[in-house]
Amino acid sequence: MSDAIRFENQVVIVTGAGGGLGRAHALLFAKHGAKVVVNDLGGSTHGEGANASAADKVVAEIKALGGEAVANHDSVTDGGQIVQCALDSFGRIDVVVNNAGILRDKSFHKMEDTDWDLVYKVHVEGAYKVTRAAWEHLREQQYGRVIFTASTSGIYGNFGQSNYGMAKLGLYGLTRTLAIEGRKNNVLVNAIAPTGGTRMTEGLIPPQVFEQLKPELVSPLVVYLGSDQCKDTGGLYEVGGGWVGKVRWERSLGAGFDPKAGFSPEDVAASWQQIGDFAGAVHPDDNVTALREMMANLQKHAG
Repeated sequence: MSDAIRFENQVVIVTGAGGGLGRAHALLFAKHGAKVVVNDLGGSTHGEGANASAADKVVAEIKALGGEAVANHDSVTDGGQIVQCALDSFGRIDVVVNNAGILRDKSFHKMEDTDWDLVYKVHVEGAYKVTRAAWEHLREQQYGRVIFTASTSGIYGNFGQSNYGMAKLGLYGLTRTLAIEGRKNNVLVNAIAPTGGTRMTEGLIPPQVFEQLKPELVSPLVVYLGSDQCKDTGGLYEVGGGWVGKVRWERSLGAGFDPKAGFSPEDVAASWQQIGDFAGAVHPDDNVTALREMMANLQKHAG
C-alpha cells in the first residue's frame, strides 16, 4: 500500500475549474489537503461570455467539505493575475493544472480565422501565460509540479478538430521541453489526454458511454502527478473510465542511404516498405537518442 498523498501547506492552481474535469480536480486536491485556486472565466464551451458563479460554486463546495479555496475569474490569457491571486491569497504556488479549454469544431475547409485563433489563444497561449507566471516561483523554491491537458485528438487526430488537435499536441511539445528545463529545479511537468463526460464532450460521445466517463475518473491521476510522490517528468498519459495508460513515441529503424552519393525520390520509393517497418522499433527519449540511427548511417558511410 502506498503512502497517503497529502498536500498540506501546498497551493494548487486549477484553470477552467468551474465544471467538468477542472471541478473534479479541484475537489480532489482539496480533499487531499491542498489550498486551491479555482480559476474559471465562466464562459461557454465556445469561449463566449463570462460568469463568475461557476468558480464561486466550486469554492463553496470545497469550503462546505472543510477545505480551503479561493475563486479567480480571470481569463487564462491573463495568467499573471491568476498566479498573483494565489500569492495574495495563500503566499505560494506548488502545483499548476492547466485545464481550461474551449471547442470551435469545424472541418478544415470551413475553418475561419476566429475559430483557429481563439482555440490557440485559450489552450496554448493561456497555458503558456499561467505557467510562465508561475515558473519563476517554482524554480526559486526548488519544487513544483505542472500538468498540461492534451487530447487524443492531438495524438491521433479527429475529424473537425484541426484547431483543437493542433493546440493539444502543441501542449505536449511544451510539456517535453519544460520537463527538460525544470528537472534540475525539481519542477516536474507531465501531460494527460483525458476522456471524460463533460459539457465539452456531451453530444460527441454516445449517451450510454458518456454516463460512465465521469470526470472523477480522471482526477486521481492528476492529483498523483501533482504530488511529491510522483518523480516522473515529460510523460503523456491517456486516462478515462477508470483506466490509465502511458503513451510513448515509436520509430522504425528506417532505411539508410550513402550521404556522399546522395539519394533520389526513386530510392525512397524503393525503400518505402523498410522505412515503414516497425519490427525492432526504437523509442527515443530525447534529441540525443533520436539521432542514433542517423549517426550510425553517417558512420557506416564514413571514410
